[in-house]
Parts: sequence; C-alpha cells; structure tokens
Amino acid sequence: MGGLRDVAAPFVVPGPSGVAIRGSLKGLTGQDEMVLRLIGSLLGSLASRDWKARCAAGPDHDSDQWARRKRALTGQCSSRWAGSITKATHDQWALARRGQLAYIQSLEAGVRTIAHRLSLPVGAKGARGLPGSYRSRQEWFAKSRRLHLLQDRLQQERADREAGRVRVVRGGRKLLRNRHNLQAARLTETEWRVRWEAERWFLQADGESGKRYGNETIRVSPDGEVSIKLPAPLAGLANASHRRYVLACRVGFRHRGEDWADRIAADRAVAYRIHFDVERGRWYLTASWKIPPVRTVSLEAVRSGGLIGVDTNADHLAAWRLDVHGNPVGEPRRFDYDLSGSASHREAQVRHALIRLLHWAKRHGVAVAIEDLDFAAEKTREKHGRRKWFRKLISGMPTSKLRARLASMAAELGIAVVAVDPAYTSRWGAQHWQKPLTSKNRKTTRHHAAAVAIGRRALGHPIRRRTAPPPHHQSDGAGHRAVQAASGIPGREETRPRIPGPRTRSVGTRRGAKAGDQGTHNRSGHPAEHESWHQDSLPLSLTNARNGNV
Repeated sequence: MGGLRDVAAPFVVPGPSGVAIRGSLKGLTGQDEMVLRLIGSLLGSLASRDWKARCAAGPDHDSDQWARRKRALTGQCSSRWAGSITKATHDQWALARRGQLAYIQSLEAGVRTIAHRLSLPVGAKGARGLPGSYRSRQEWFAKSRRLHLLQDRLQQERADREAGRVRVVRGGRKLLRNRHNLQAARLTETEWRVRWEAERWFLQADGESGKRYGNETIRVSPDGEVSIKLPAPLAGLANASHRRYVLACRVGFRHRGEDWADRIAADRAVAYRIHFDVERGRWYLTASWKIPPVRTVSLEAVRSGGLIGVDTNADHLAAWRLDVHGNPVGEPRRFDYDLSGSASHREAQVRHALIRLLHWAKRHGVAVAIEDLDFAAEKTREKHGRRKWFRKLISGMPTSKLRARLASMAAELGIAVVAVDPAYTSRWGAQHWQKPLTSKNRKTTRHHAAAVAIGRRALGHPIRRRTAPPPHHQSDGAGHRAVQAASGIPGREETRPRIPGPRTRSVGTRRGAKAGDQGTHNRSGHPAEHESWHQDSLPLSLTNARNGNV
C-alpha cells in the first residue's frame, strides 16, 4: 500500500458565476448587414492594433499604459467602444499567459518521462506506476532525438514567458493553417477569406449598470429592438438620433428571457456580442451578465439523503443511486451520448445526457457525485507510447466541459454536485462491487461498479464493502468489523459490541436468550445438552391398538 497516492477529500462544486443566452437576428435587411460588417471590420482593425500595443508592453504593463491605450482608441471610435476593446485585449492576454504556462508544464512532464525511460535498459519493464524503457534500440534512438526537440521547445517557451511574449492569432490558428491546405479543409479561397474576416470582427460591448437597459453601446429594448452606437468614422450611417443605428429586426430570448427582461427593466448591466455564423449565414446576438455566486450547501447536508454516483466514460455516463449508508439502491442507469460530428452536435449530446441524469436525481431528491477528472497529463504521447487509441479515447472525453455544464444545469434545478478524487475508483469498484452486484437478471459492468465506488467516496465511506475479520480468528469469535459507521465516529474499526440473543441460526451453548434457564422448555426431560435424551413410554391406548386389543 506504500505506492498508493493520497486521496483528496470530496467537495461540493460551486455554482456558475455568469449567464449567457443567445437569440437569432432574423429579418435583417441588406443595409443592416452592410452596417454590421463595416462596424465589425473597423473595430476589428482597432482591436488588432491594441493587441499589438499590449504585446509590446509585456509584463511591465500597468494601469497608466492601459489608460493611454484607451485614449488612443477613443478618438477613432468612442470611449465605450475603446473600453470594450481594451478589456477584451486584457482578458485575451491573461488567457494566453495561462495557456503558455500549461504548455510549459506539459513540456516539462514530457521531458521527465522520456529522460526516465531513456535511463533504463532497453526492454526493462515499469514498476510502481512508472513506465518502463523502450522496446528496441531504434525506438530508444528516436526518443533521444525527441528529447532534444522538447528541451529546445521548453527553453524557448521559458524565455518567452520571462520576456512576456505570447503568440495569439486573431481569428484562430487552425483557420490560419487551413489557408495553406484549402483542399483538405474543403474550402475555396473566397470561402476561407469570408470566414477569416468574420472571425476577426469585433462586435461586443460591456454593460453598465444605471444606463438605459443596462448597455449604452449595444442597447436592446424589452420589445427586442436592437440599436447600436456607431463609431465616429461611421456616424453618417446613423438612422436614429444620437449617432445610433437601429436594426430592422427584433430579437427574443427563449431561454432565461424573463431573467433578462427583469434585468434590463432595472437598468442592470448586460453585455452583448453580435456574431455572424458563416456556415449558416445567420447573425446572432448573445447576452451575458454576472450572477451572485450560488451559496453551496455543506457536504454533511448533501450526504444526508444519499446521492447518485456517476462514472464518466467516452460514450456514456454510468450511474447508480446510493443510500446514506453507501448501499446501492434500485437498478443502475446508463445515459449514452455520441461525441462524433460537429462541436454543436457533441454539445447537444452532452446536454441531453446530463438533463436525463439530473431529472432522475430531481425525482429522488438526491445530489450527484462525479469524478474531478483532469486528463492533461494522460494525453501525452510520451506516457502511453504506441497506445494511440487510448490517447485518442481520453482526448475525446469532454471532462472539463462536462463538469462545467453539469454544475451550471444542476444549479438551475437546485441539485448539489460533489466532486471526488478519481484515484482507484475503477479498480477498486471492480474489485469490491462488480461481482457482488451481479445476478442472473443483472450483469454489472465495471463502469457501474466504479459509479458505486465514486458514490461511496462522496459519502465518506471506504470503497471496500467490509474490512477483513481479525487475523487470529476468521469467525465471530472476536466479532466482525463493520465499516458502515460514519467517518467521524471513534472506534469505527473496532470489534462490534456483543448484543445478547441469537445472531445466527447456529447459536452456541449457553449463548441464546434463555441459556440460563434451559428447563423452561415444555419437555418431560431436561434439554439434550445437559443429559442423554430418552423417549417416554407410549400411552396404554396406543399399546393395546398395536397388539390388536381394540
């Protein structure tokens, strides 16, 4: 057991801190689309310039430089548009720095793994969770070259981080690379150019509390009218007073529409973003705002009614409901989803599986326990080597997105979500629960056994069903040691106190409820354990009948 890592304590997942809803801009005229394209193109070019200035400042950037950047943009658009652009640049810089740090940590893990495997003799097997050496001299030589390559990349990334350099492509690096291989991307040069320009547009504005309808730049009235404050160079395109352009269409929000209406009626801040979907040829408006953090209940309160343990897999969610003592209740459930196809299809599949899971939890009034998965270290090619299918499998599992989506949807239904350490849940679940839960009418899978292990860990119980009896006596001589007591009770692993009375069908001598007075039984003689047993003589009537004297 010395090789097992420490298991982190379970915790209640906090709820979301923001809301985003989307509506379609249907019925736009040609003039409307032209104005939107001009605004997006102008502000996009200003955002690119501001991004260049922010990168040049590096890590020495401060609030004074931020103010200078905003003043430089204000004369070319407006103060509010400049504020939105500089804030978006700041958020993008922070995201790029976090991604840069994650990439450095990934390179460091790869270098450590390859260096360890190269230090072993060729063909040596791994031990204690560490990978073994490479199988052949050819593979050893190829990996030695890759080690130098990763070390060079790591040195370059560390130098960039110290200098404050980040590399971000406005419009997306993947789309930029598609330009050099249009045939594989199934795009023409014109189609690629349209997508590239649309991705580099900037049409978003932050909200302001106290202003009319919560946003002075992109304003949406309660009846769905959308008006935009035009930048100074495009002021001649205004069709309303105060340099505003009103779109011909109306927008509506089906999801959370009432919350949005109540918010703008109170003039509370709402941020808007206008986006053009090139594939569908449609314009969308996304509204977002912050919400106060949901006050999570304590872990003890969540455990009081039992919960549902959920095991996340590549194509389904395996779930089983457990009572407060950690015992499986009812039948296991399986919620399938298909992660092939487009991103929208994958997201819809995940939402459909999660809503079925949450409705099941809502009917029983229990919480949901899920693993706190992070496959960042498991996706590296250095750890799994030739097992490309396994790397592809775990890379396709939407662990972080699924957990974020689950926390958001569960908060809407008032269901608590408990995250547990995923260490050894599949292995111990199969070891201790798969066979006992299998019957003639039910075949328990490893995934459902892992769901039971996850639920028991969230409830604070050990995964194993029962600890071993005392080594000196594998019977009731010293009493079985049950582990169903709560984790805070002292002596939970001690010998169970003896309860008077028979506990099993095989009761020993003088161990029963009336062991002290065996003569109370309605018998002619004393019980067998005190003297030899004898049968009374037959009655006279039965004796005469047997001899024929009737």
